[in-house]
Amino acid sequence: MKHSLADVVELDLHADASRKRSADTMRAIFLEEADTKRRLAIRRGLWASGPIYLMFSLTDFLLIPDVAVHTIFLRFVVGILALMTLEMQIRGAVKTDQMDLTCAAAVVSSYIGWLLPAMMTSHVTNMSYYMVFGAIFMMGANLFFTFNFKLSLVASSLILGIYFVALSYFHEDIYYLIAFGTFYLTCFVFTSYVNLRLNRERYHVFLNAMEAKVQQREAEDRGRALLRLSNTDPLTGLENRRAIDERLRHLWDGWMESQRNFAVFLIDVDFFKKYNDFYGHQEGDRCLIQVAQTLQTSMARFDAVIGRYGGEEFIALASFRSAKDIEDIAETLRQTVEDLSLTHERRRDGTSIITVSVGASFTRPQPDPKLERIINEADRALYLAKANGRNTVKLFDPNDPHNSDDTENVAALLNIAIAQDLVSLVYQPIKNLSSDKIMGVEALMRLRLLDGTLVPPSIFIPIAERNGVIMDLGLWAIRTVCQQVLSCDKISVVSVNVSPIQLKSPGFATSVAAILGEVGVAGGRLALEITEGLEMDMNSDVLRCISDLKTLGVRIWLDDFGTGFAGLSWLRLIDFDTVKIDKSFLHDAHTPRGKVMLNDIIGLIRNRGHKILVEGVETAEQLELLKELRIDQVQGYYVGRPAPIDKFRLETTPYLPRTGLMRPA
Repeated sequence: MKHSLADVVELDLHADASRKRSADTMRAIFLEEADTKRRLAIRRGLWASGPIYLMFSLTDFLLIPDVAVHTIFLRFVVGILALMTLEMQIRGAVKTDQMDLTCAAAVVSSYIGWLLPAMMTSHVTNMSYYMVFGAIFMMGANLFFTFNFKLSLVASSLILGIYFVALSYFHEDIYYLIAFGTFYLTCFVFTSYVNLRLNRERYHVFLNAMEAKVQQREAEDRGRALLRLSNTDPLTGLENRRAIDERLRHLWDGWMESQRNFAVFLIDVDFFKKYNDFYGHQEGDRCLIQVAQTLQTSMARFDAVIGRYGGEEFIALASFRSAKDIEDIAETLRQTVEDLSLTHERRRDGTSIITVSVGASFTRPQPDPKLERIINEADRALYLAKANGRNTVKLFDPNDPHNSDDTENVAALLNIAIAQDLVSLVYQPIKNLSSDKIMGVEALMRLRLLDGTLVPPSIFIPIAERNGVIMDLGLWAIRTVCQQVLSCDKISVVSVNVSPIQLKSPGFATSVAAILGEVGVAGGRLALEITEGLEMDMNSDVLRCISDLKTLGVRIWLDDFGTGFAGLSWLRLIDFDTVKIDKSFLHDAHTPRGKVMLNDIIGLIRNRGHKILVEGVETAEQLELLKELRIDQVQGYYVGRPAPIDKFRLETTPYLPRTGLMRPA
């Protein structure tokens, strides 16, 4: 047995009680939803059939003129009463079923009101034919009005019964009775069947519509769920980068159209990689969840939006009225996380809890406003916050010369710097105090804009590190010093600063080996300087890279010792060839306390067996002090300023590559 879609839906409604209502309930809903349409159909139907009923008065005059006055009078009485009753029910807001009942009663009454006086006519022949039109009332009850099947069946049955009673009194011809009786009975059966089918079809259409609504609602729910999923970070429940970017575009449009100010805050969890490595990824995830929740809670009073921008970095978007508002929001972000007091024992800066660094930027009038710029500004402010010791807030300062518009193009410029000869090297001499000779030089990178303006390393080096160009620049620097300086055998060693990104990169040691082999330079003549103040996790990849470099004979120097928090642990993990003491300690040595501090640092390094190089020698007095302290090597403006290779004219001690011995010039 096959089922229509409506049958299947109704069966499904019965079968799945958790999702579908029972058939009775569904029928009640069907009647409830169709109520307004039914009331409108009843009113229109009665007002349409009333005039038609009255228009048949003309036929009364033509066929039964002797009783026409009576039939017409009753037509008007019944018609007007029916319409008045219906309008009163509508104004009285009676139930639709009662209105249906009134309408059905009006149909039957209209038939009786016409039939009774019409049967008194003397025009029997006319009336015998005229009675056929009584079938119209039966068809009206079944087809014209939208009665339910039971009501239409009762109304049409009454009309049929009244007809047969009237027919038996009015006409005695058996053939007439059979013919017209059969006609009426056929009309009754046919119209009742059609009414049954129409009612069922209306209900099935309703079921199909309900099924369509259910499917549409489920599809909309799935769509909303997918949209939420696509806009939500699965770990923290915050908005993800996709959603935040969309909000950023909306805020930016508001700024461009009506100058509605907003600020962007980038929040980075300090030393999170160390936390993850020590406590495990599950604890790391829990940490991020707690930080995310507290950030979201703290921003509620600022009506700000918090999202996860990637890894351990979060982003906040908020409207503001003054710079004080921005500072308050940024400090709230920082302080809220600090107040969590989540333990972080593996930090190397003396702090033992989880903290965040915050960089902020904001909308303001500028000549060529771009959405990307405000993000870059917040990123640069975050970089400064991290460079200044972390757990701090930095607001982008457009008046800072390091943040001038000229630096906006530095990132793009770095991509073509090598090909366009925009980068160069200058060399600063390093003197051996025991021999009083220049034993080496430090290579320092310089970058100029297309118009020749020099860009400070403090600007272009961080940008190069962020966009990855530092890899190409670093290898270019190593190749250049080998070709310009080491290949001529006049300098024993050249030091080159390396970025932690280079040491973490797979294949860096191999690339250095390839350059040394290509140029034909011994590894012992190249020194790579690692800056203590830089963020660099001493993980296995970094230690392995340093080990591979030392296998090549490359010297590893520790730069700016004393400026960061990693120096002692680095001295324990790595066998440095030379440790460079930061110039700040030498410049403080003019005071008794500063001199004691410098002496203590020298003793610490000397006990570890490392050679010592002191930076920043600018006076003869400082040089004499370092000689008293028996320092190995010195560097500074008093020894020699940085200069290009073509202007580098210093007294040097040539290097003898075969024996590794120094020979007289």
